[in-house]
Amino acid sequence: MIPAQAWADAQRLWNFQQMGHEKRPCSIAIGLGSHDLGVADTTADLYHQGMAPLIVFTGATSRTTRERMPRGEAEHYRERAMELGVPERVILVEPNARNTGENIRFSRALLEERRVPVTSVLLVSKPYEERRAYATACKLWPGVEWVCASTPMALSDYIDSIGDARLVVDMLVGAHQRLMIYPRQGFMIEQEIPDDIRTAYERLRNHGFTSRLASETAERS
Repeated sequence: MIPAQAWADAQRLWNFQQMGHEKRPCSIAIGLGSHDLGVADTTADLYHQGMAPLIVFTGATSRTTRERMPRGEAEHYRERAMELGVPERVILVEPNARNTGENIRFSRALLEERRVPVTSVLLVSKPYEERRAYATACKLWPGVEWVCASTPMALSDYIDSIGDARLVVDMLVGAHQRLMIYPRQGFMIEQEIPDDIRTAYERLRNHGFTSRLASETAERS
């Protein structure tokens, strides 16, 4: 059972990860691969709203998606978007990225290879990784305007969709830790983190929500 204080702290991290960007039409949309098909659903919905004329789905497989998405995250996203009415001709697939940095770098290379002009990107991620994705994208592809998006939902609803409350809190803690350590390693831009958010993170970490923490000295995984 997760204590009430831990729930409150998880909610603080969840809220902090939301960038609060106003959605607007962009040159392209990039859907970041993961276990969560909701990213594909949201990207498809934004396409139908006229927010981007072209979509890149990026992602290989990971230990959490190998069985659920054997053809690769990006390919499963493509199939899902097509089921939702997105034309195949407007979808590009980047099948090799295995972390957020590679998602950005490989998508950029693919678009440059296709000679697609890009001045703004609608960056679609899981709800608890908007800020991490934004910080990574700004570091690795400067000069582009980044507009973050994710499936609009409450933390409790997201936990219900995943079916494992502890895992979701672990992932929130891991995502926040990367905001703190990756700028020092050159993986993302530095962002100001309010004291109450740092305190919430530290309480959760001390309470044992640590399964998704990265090594603070090893290279990114």
